[in-house]
This record gives sequence, C-alpha cells and structure tokens, in this order.
Amino acid sequence: MSKFLPKTPVPNFEEFKGMLQGKEEPKRVHFVEWMVDPEVMNFIMDKMMGERLVFPDWRKMINNQGELNFLTNEEQELFVQQYIKFYYRLGYDCFTDLIPLLYLVYGVLNPRLPRLRITNDTATLSRGKRVFAEEGRGIITSWKDFEEFPWEKIKLNLGEYYEFLNEKLPPGMKVMVGGSLFEQVLERILGYEGLFYSLYDQPELVKAVVEKWGEIIYKVYEDVISFDCVGGIFHADDLGYKSGIMVKPEILRELIFPWFKKYAQLAHEYGKMFWYHCCGNVLEVMEDLIEDVKIDAFHSFQDVIIPVTEFKKRYGNRIAILGGVDIDKLCRLDKQSLRDYIRDILDKCMPGGRFALGSGNSIANYVPVENYLTMLEEGLRWG
Repeated sequence: MSKFLPKTPVPNFEEFKGMLQGKEEPKRVHFVEWMVDPEVMNFIMDKMMGERLVFPDWRKMINNQGELNFLTNEEQELFVQQYIKFYYRLGYDCFTDLIPLLYLVYGVLNPRLPRLRITNDTATLSRGKRVFAEEGRGIITSWKDFEEFPWEKIKLNLGEYYEFLNEKLPPGMKVMVGGSLFEQVLERILGYEGLFYSLYDQPELVKAVVEKWGEIIYKVYEDVISFDCVGGIFHADDLGYKSGIMVKPEILRELIFPWFKKYAQLAHEYGKMFWYHCCGNVLEVMEDLIEDVKIDAFHSFQDVIIPVTEFKKRYGNRIAILGGVDIDKLCRLDKQSLRDYIRDILDKCMPGGRFALGSGNSIANYVPVENYLTMLEEGLRWG
C-alpha cells in the first residue's frame, strides 16, 4: 500500500477560500470530499497512523427527550479528535461535519421508517450490512401522520460540541456543516412514491413537510454558522438521475430552491461559503443554482453526465468546482491510467483557481484505498 502522508500538513482555509472565490491563483492543489466512509478512515488510520477509529453508538447520544448531546463520554470525544486527525494528516484544509445530519437521519427519521431494505455489504472494506431506502411510502402519508409526527421534539444541543471543535481544530483548519432537505423528504419522510404522488394528490401536504424540514435544517445552520471553526455550509441534496432532474424545475423553484437561497444567504451574512453537493444531471437548473440560490461551489460529478473539465469551461468563471474524479474510474482504472486521468483533470482545472481535487462523489468503502491515496499523491505532485 502507498506510504502517502504529507510530511508537515499546513491547513490554510482562508487561502483555500480565496482561491475558490477566484481572488487569487492557487499556490497548491487543495483537497475536498463530501465524506469518507468510516471503513476507509479506519483502514488508513490503522495501517498508516497506528490507531483504530472509535465510532460511537448513536443511541448513547440521544437523551430521553430526544435531544442530541454528542459529547457525553470520552469515547465520543476521542472519535471527534480522530476524525479531525484523519483529515489533517491527509492534507485537507477542512472537512464536512455530518454529526447534526446523522442525528436527524438516524436518530429521528430511520427509527420511524415502516421498512428499510437491508442487504449484505459486498465492499472490500465491508460494514457487514448495507441499508437502502425503499421506493414506496415514507413516514408521513397523510395529514394525520404529519400532525402526529414529533416535530417539536427535534432538538440539537450543538453549542458544547462546536466549542469542542473550536478548541481541537489545528490552526488554519475549518469544518463545513452538512445538511440535507429534498433528499430526506424524498427518501424518508414522504418516500419516493409518496412524494411523486402527493405532488399531485395532496400538494399542500408536500409543501408543509418541506417547510417543516427546511426550517429544521435552517435552525441547525443558524445555531453553528457564527462559530470560528465553521468555514461555511456544505449542503447536500441529490436532485436527479443521469438523464435529468427527478421533478419539474417549477417544483424545485417553488418548494426547494427558496430554502437553498435562505441557507446561502445565512452563510454569506457571516462572510462564509455555501457549497452544494448534488448527484444527477441538474444542468437544466444550474443557472437557478448560480444566479438565484447563489451557490459558491458545486460538487458531485460523473463523466457520463458532464466531465469536470467541461464543467470548469462552462461555469468555472462564476463558481468553484469541487472534486470531479469519476468514482467509476477511481474504482476501476489501473494505477498508471488513473494517474494520467487525474493529471489531465488538474492540467485543465487548476489554471485560474476555483478548483479543489477530490472524488466525484465520496470515498465509499468500495473505493480501493490505494486509488484514493494515488489521487491525493497526484495532487501533491502537480505543478
């Protein structure tokens, strides 16, 4: 396995931010990921850093009132410090903090789902079982379900946790706060069939659900955006398939994009960035995202939709481009072909700035660790 580790990591988020905003030419290649699966993190920490990742039990973090209290024991504090150490040692200027989102998904939504599809995880770094969202109805199917859902009990106590992050982050390093709106309404709250049918059968119910969940996500962002350790918001909502968006653009413009705009405005009010992760072919609404929502950066790319190099040509003078190394190629190319592919991306995307190197989606537990490290190595070698 590669022995890659930067010798003396020197995170500099402010330099990174200036480069993404097009205010200065890049002095080096900066890295970014929406997330790295814990199995990959654990493997790298074990083999290269001499310690195993401690992943805490979510059930221990939620009190009898349903509130999230993350830092309740030494195990949880150690996990946060290991999480920071992983990204720091691999040369990142920031990482996505998913703790609030994971609480909302696994602590609030998943326990209430009528069913989940659970299968064997066949990845090289298997987690044993893998959970998939079902395509049918979700938690809420009627106004009765909506009124009985415990909206008022969804409370996150994030102050102590973010003070802890403030204290533990290395100088120059920041976190990007992760959240999700449309995807949670689609996959869990209403379900695929539930959302698509209800958009026509009971549109006011869809609007009410989106408003409730949109406000919850806004409150998360509002509670933490002022902390010094926060570099901005890294919002994630998959809107499309390879062929296009899942619902009509008019529906997104009416229900979803107004919330995105509020999230972006909140970040900008504090002088911070709003990044957007979105899978699928969303070129039809890219102008909405740039001109109306005013995203600062876009993430998630598949070459079959649009190669990141082409995206940089079209939009790189207006927003930043994050990642771009196609996951299929990251998984299956031989080492030399992968190096050539990544160098071509860097050669075409680095000039002028507004670009950070990373995967087209995330480092899932089926991505060969050697290939992930090869990508980072090429970033350090470039230029």
